Amino acid sequence: QVQLVESGGGLVQAGGSLRLSCAASGRTFSDNAMGWFRQAPGKEREFVATISRKGISTKYADSVKGRFTISRDNAKNTMYLQMNSLKPEDTAVYYCAAGRSYSLTGQADFGSWGQGTQVTVSS
Repeated sequence: QVQLVESGGGLVQAGGSLRLSCAASGRTFSDNAMGWFRQAPGKEREFVATISRKGISTKYADSVKGRFTISRDNAKNTMYLQMNSLKPEDTAVYYCAAGRSYSLTGQADFGSWGQGTQVTVSS
């Protein structure tokens, strides 16, 4: 099983940018598709983006398409989420997760999870 640790969250004004990182250890990082999910206060955790094992294929939620970019560096065992044009509705705890396929976006398809990093976007 892979262990995951997120970083890079913080407070940013609307329209600003943040880059989240997810550092992996344990099982070979490149064996896993990876994903980002988020949970806003009072809401269910939701899919944000996924990336395939080699980083060739990606998938995004409609709410972040065109603003967020998921990427990975298998040599560094690290995944990233570049978030631009942030909106107050992006405020949430962001989680990274390891899964079977980038095309699967359900939480049940991801077996390893990080502890989360808080992103707060002020208006």
